[in-house]
Formats: sequence, C-alpha cells, structure tokens
Amino acid sequence: MTTIRFQREDWADPAIALPAYASPGAAGMDLRANLPPAERAAGITLAPGARALVPTGLRMALPEGTELQIRPRSGMALHRGVTVLNAPGTVDADYRGPVGVVLVNLGDAPFAVAHGDRIAQAVLAPVLQATIALSDRLEDTARGAGGFGSTGQG
Repeated sequence: MTTIRFQREDWADPAIALPAYASPGAAGMDLRANLPPAERAAGITLAPGARALVPTGLRMALPEGTELQIRPRSGMALHRGVTVLNAPGTVDADYRGPVGVVLVNLGDAPFAVAHGDRIAQAVLAPVLQATIALSDRLEDTARGAGGFGSTGQG
C-alpha cells in the first residue's frame, strides 16, 4: 500500500474528512470542499456557465513517480451538469502548494457548494517520463496517419 501524506492549511477546518475511498474497490478518493472561514456559512454558488477554484484546505506529498488525477464525480456531472473543468487535473509529485478543484457549472441552474461537500475524486496513478528524440522517420502502422473517426463510425 502506498502512502500519501497530507497537511492541512492553517485556516482549514480539521472536522472536514481527509480524502478517503468510499468502498474497498474504489479507484478514486473523495475530495471535499474545505472553505476558508469567511466563506463557510454562505458556501460557493456557481451560476450556469460559471467556474470557481474550490479549496480543499490540503497540501500533500505524493510518492515519486506518481501523480494525483483530479476527476469529476459522475453524479454531479450527470444530475447537475457540474464537472472538473481541466479534467483530469494533475497534482505532480513535486508540488507542495495548496490543492484546489476547478469546478464549472455546465447545467442550467445555479449549483451550491457547501463546506464539507464532496466535490471531486482523486486517483493516484503512476507516471512515466520519456526521453525526447527527434527522428527523420517513424515506423509505419496499419492505422497510419488516420485520426478523428478513422477507425470506425461515431
């Protein structure tokens, strides 16, 4: 089992749960909104078409060779039209700053984010780094240069 070490921001509410897996087979950990004290009572409301950086109140240290992918919650996306704008967002292993989630409301009604709400899921994933090389020739494949629908319909 791999360990991710978390640290709360000085202002963060310690009553808000750390990221956690909701079931034994879950790939993603739930991330929660941990709003600064001045925003806790009112929360954050996203009008249709609006976006906001929602704080988690956390910093973290990931194992070398990994990233934390920030992904939308499927229920929020399906039922409310709210998603992670830069999905998947990436937290790099060498980043130690505050972690926030960029939410966007693609729905047709305002969406309220309350202090402590589950706002996204985080998936720990391995990362490979490549050596970059310029080449005069690339190997041929059966697909070749076909793209954007070239392998079938729709």
